[in-house]
Amino acid sequence: MDIKILLTVFTAIFVAELGDKTQLATLLFAADKDVSKFTVFVGASLALIVTSGIGVLAGGVISQYVSERYLHYLAGIGFVGIGIWTLMKV
Repeated sequence: MDIKILLTVFTAIFVAELGDKTQLATLLFAADKDVSKFTVFVGASLALIVTSGIGVLAGGVISQYVSERYLHYLAGIGFVGIGIWTLMKV
């Protein structure tokens, strides 16, 4: 296992997930006094594992047909587009 890649992925995903709607939804579920905090943790963890697995599988398949360079450009354009769209909504 490449520890540098592990730490890079962990840090990027951790920072991206802080304060997003997924974390806020989990917070709201956990705030219910009648709900087991462990059940909320397990449910949220499994959901993030499955969505991450889908991302890894999709990335593996797409990378067989599209070069890494073009994927980086596409991701950059996508992030810039989302940023512009977000600014336009304000």
